[in-house]
This record gives sequence, structure tokens and C-alpha cells, in this order.
Amino acid sequence: MPALFVRARTAPAARSLTASPLRAAVPRPAFQARASRRHASTSSSGGGSARTIAYGGALAVSLYAGYLYLTDTRASVHRWLVPPMLRLIYPDAEDAHHAGTATMKLLYDLNLHPRERDDSLNGSELAVTVFGTTLSSPIAISAGLDKHAEIPDALFALGAGIVEVGGCTPLPQDGNPRPRVFRIPSLDGMINRYGLNSYGADSMAVRLRDRLRRFAKSLGVTEDEVLNGAAGVPPGSLHQGRLLAVQIAKNKDTDERDHKAVAKDYVYCVQRLARYADILVVNVSSPNTPGLRDLQAVEPLTRLLSAVVDEAAKTDRKHRPKVMVKVSPDENQDEQMEGIVEAVHRSGVDGLIVGNTTKHRAGMNPKDIPLTAKEQKAMTETGGYSGPAMYATTVDLVNRYSKMMNAYSVKGSSGEPKVIFATGGITNGEQALEVLNKGASVAMVYTGLTYGGAGTITRIKSEMKKRLA
Repeated sequence: MPALFVRARTAPAARSLTASPLRAAVPRPAFQARASRRHASTSSSGGGSARTIAYGGALAVSLYAGYLYLTDTRASVHRWLVPPMLRLIYPDAEDAHHAGTATMKLLYDLNLHPRERDDSLNGSELAVTVFGTTLSSPIAISAGLDKHAEIPDALFALGAGIVEVGGCTPLPQDGNPRPRVFRIPSLDGMINRYGLNSYGADSMAVRLRDRLRRFAKSLGVTEDEVLNGAAGVPPGSLHQGRLLAVQIAKNKDTDERDHKAVAKDYVYCVQRLARYADILVVNVSSPNTPGLRDLQAVEPLTRLLSAVVDEAAKTDRKHRPKVMVKVSPDENQDEQMEGIVEAVHRSGVDGLIVGNTTKHRAGMNPKDIPLTAKEQKAMTETGGYSGPAMYATTVDLVNRYSKMMNAYSVKGSSGEPKVIFATGGITNGEQALEVLNKGASVAMVYTGLTYGGAGTITRIKSEMKKRLA
């Protein structure tokens, strides 16, 4: 408050107003104008602050709503925007794969990753018991998407009951020369000849152990306590109602005719990785490793699988990981399949994954969809084909393997029933239910996920639930 105004208020009452030099110096109209401006300024400042708070609140609400939308697997952008955008930005499919993996890893680290928010999809309607674990859903992700076990938790967040990482070889290897992955978008198909590019078993073991240590530390328990069940979660997945599968294979340079050397490759992977896996998957079916499929003959397969089962039994934890073998869809003659079933039972393996990519091209465009010149060229590339056209083969093989497994069990083999996982061409809920009804316990996706985006598993589960209602 101005000093002159204070002095004027404290002047003696008897003093003449006309004689007061203070009233002459500070006329009342001038003071009133100044006070009015001060009041107006104060009111304006208060209004501005209110508007700022309102704008800030609206922005915060908008950002949070955007966060909830973009991190929900049900968001349409994950199906209709992201996959086409990746194909546009990265003409080479392998570059898109690396970019997608790196982005998912970063988003998970920042807690900005897509995740399944619809809890109703993990209820009893879709639950299935596999290897003594009640899975939240029977939909799984096949190996190849996370080759080096870099993003298993980000993949679990998409709603998968099982995530399969790998394949992993004992020693690091580069795989085949690039380019080695080719898209056929008109068919939602893909051809790859990666050749099991891998950082090696030691590298994957380090990543999986670091993941285990971080998890144990977050709970205030030891690694051994987690591995032996004290945390109440499977020791591989570290998620209740989920399982982690680790796929293993031999190095390309290991002579497939030297059965001891081949077995040594797989055993080394078991020694390094079994401790961190719920399921070990023996890959003898990749079409891109010379001679690998020759191991599916009954005698070499029995010896190999027996060596893996024996080594897995030595795993330093309360319960050993289960062992499955991944077989080729191209070994589809009855005698070939019966030999594989015999090897599975004789070795003590716990189940089959049916199947893998195919070398065949006939029938891969059943609707005669017109292909671009680039797609026609891609169809002639060497490698394994995957996509929706594989579905009919998958259903047929699951049905036949299931019957053969049951028949073999009736003959007097002992032990628990063998489990079948189905992979190849599954893209929707109806197909998933069909392979499950044909004898599979789990339906796996990979190529469908690359074309359908991060919401693929949520969509498949939602379609399954509607059909079961």
C-alpha cells in the first residue's frame, strides 16, 4: 500500500480538506484508477491460473487415455497400422524383424509395451493343463520371433500361455547369408532360410540367468528358491499360468552323420539352458540346416532324444524341464510318422511339436490369388514356407499323430500321455479350436503374429471364447 495513502488516513480530523496538501498531491480519482487496475490484474492472473490448471488436467487425461489405448492389445493400430508400416519402412523382412524386437524390448523397459488388458480372456473357459501347469490360455508363440531370448516377458504380456525362444545352437553361428527372409503379403506368407542364426547357448544362458536374478531380487528371495518353486511360479516363465520353452539345435558345421557329435551339441545346450526352461524343444526339423531332418529316422532320433532326456534329468532344481521334439510337416508318410512316435516313446520324451516350415510350394496358393512379380520371385526362393496355407497340413498331422500316440500307448508303453503342440497356419479362434479338438493341447502362432500384429493372440482368444459361449 502506498505510503502517501497511509499518511492521508492518519491525518487529524480537524484539518481542512481544502488545505490538505496530501489530498492535493494524491487526488482520489487517481488512486481509484490505480486500485481498479490492480484488482483487474489480480482477477486476470487468477483466471489465467485456472485455465492453466484446466488445460494441464485435460492434457494429463488425454495422455493417460492415449497410454491405455496404445498399450492395449485390442487397439486397432496394432493390427491395421503397425504391421503395414513396418513393411513399408523396412523392405527387407529381417530388418523389420530386428526393428520390431528392439522396439518391443525398449517399450517393455519403459512400461509402454502392449499388454493384454482383458482379464476375462484368462478365465476357466480357455484354461488348459499342460505338464501339470494350468495355463491361462492354450495359445502360444513359436520359436523364431525371439531367437535370442531377449523379449520373453514382452511376449508373455501379449497373452500367450507359452513362449518358445530360440532356436539356440551350442556355439554362436551367423546362419545363412542375407537376404534370407522373404514376404508374400498377398498370402500372409513368408519364406525364411535363416539357418539357425544364434548367439550361442552361453549367451542365452547369461540373459536368462540375469532375468531370473532380477526376478528373485524383486521378491527378496534367492535364485534357488525361485527355481525350486518357492516363488509360486514356473521357474522358466516366472509368470503364473505360463511356461517358457527353449528350443535347441546342433551347429551347422557338426556332421549329422556323426551321431555322437550331434548328441554332444544338444547335450551342451541342455547343460547351459535347462535350468532356466520349463520345456526344452529339440529341433530336428529345420529345413535350413543341411542334414538336420535326417535325424528324424527312428534309430538316430531315439539315441539323440534319449541323450537329451537323460541330461535334462540332471538339471539342478526340484523338477526337471519337460522335453519335446519339433518334427517336420514334410515327413508325412505313415511309416515316417510311426518311426517318430516310436522314438518319442522309447526315449521318454514328453511330447511333439507338429510341425515346422515346409520345403514344398505346391498348394501354398490354394485360392490362386494373383501375386506381384516380387512375390512370385519370393515363392521360388530356397527356404521354409510358413503362412495360412499350412493350416490344412497342420490339422491333418495333428489328427494322425494323436491317433498314433494313443495306439502306441494302448500297446503297453508306460508313462504319462504324450502332449502335442500344433503350429503352422493358425490365424484365428476357429482354427485354434479345431486343432485342439483334433488332439493338440496347445495352438502356436508365429507368421500370423507378424501379419496380425501385437493383438493377434488376444483376438484369437476372444474368438475362441465367443464360439465356446
